[in-house]
Amino acid sequence: MGKLYERIDERLRAFIAAQPMFFVATAPTAGGHVNVSPKGYRDTFAVLDDLTVAYLDLYGSGSETIAHLRDNGRITIMFCSFDRQPKILRLYGTGRVVRPDAPEWASLAGRFGGHPGTRAVIVVDVERIADSCGFSVPFMELAGERPLLDEQHGRRTTEEWAPRIERNVASIDGLPALEPDHPAPSGSGVSARAEA
Repeated sequence: MGKLYERIDERLRAFIAAQPMFFVATAPTAGGHVNVSPKGYRDTFAVLDDLTVAYLDLYGSGSETIAHLRDNGRITIMFCSFDRQPKILRLYGTGRVVRPDAPEWASLAGRFGGHPGTRAVIVVDVERIADSCGFSVPFMELAGERPLLDEQHGRRTTEEWAPRIERNVASIDGLPALEPDHPAPSGSGVSARAEA
């Protein structure tokens, strides 16, 4: 049976940290397409406090999440366990996009590993925390993180990012996503995770 939580406590933080991936769901206010994105790399998600989380947004094939957050802010993040502990955890909330040239970027960036192709940080104010059983989620063993996205992004020059940014200015439904002056990634995108 599912349970509601008032905050992201230490037990939930440990569960989140143990998952090798998470899923992000957003939708436009009116019509359009619901978007669900799988996210990998363990060092791209951080619990900022008991009711705030953030993740490193890397360039991919589209900009649906950013467009939907600009439209209405609604977001759900889901973690599910593929090992012996059957559990699904959903964080419902309101998200916002932090660009690399924003004043708060430096304070957020140190919470993540360095990845080329970093587009933004998504910060989520969590309003509802709920788990469910996950009894039908299959057992799977992690073979390792897939390095292809970092490798691909690492080969791009600054000039080669301009067309990618241009393709990310609107969602598949035509909603505004990246601003045309969005900064291109440089170097690793963010500083290395701060030492504890």
